Amino acid sequence: MGFFGGERLSTTFVKLYLCLGMTEVVVTRKGQVTIPVEIRRKFGIEVSSKVEIVEQDGMIVIRKRPSIFDLAGSGAGKGNVTELKRMLDQMRDEDA
Repeated sequence: MGFFGGERLSTTFVKLYLCLGMTEVVVTRKGQVTIPVEIRRKFGIEVSSKVEIVEQDGMIVIRKRPSIFDLAGSGAGKGNVTELKRMLDQMRDEDA
């Protein structure tokens, strides 16, 4: 048995609390877990997707990290072309 967060695990099961509720998965000897297919599909987690694992309120939380493609267009409508050009010109002047 190993240690996690200073507490000794009594079984090889770790309860992962995900946005869909609680899902119980098996932790391998290497510390790996498999995210159930329903959850991978719902959150768009595919091969090579990045996830982050954090402790939150005494729970382990797995969150999908957004890729550059997920962020594409997220700033639409938040900028003004004239203002952006002015800011760019200002930065260029400062660098000169």
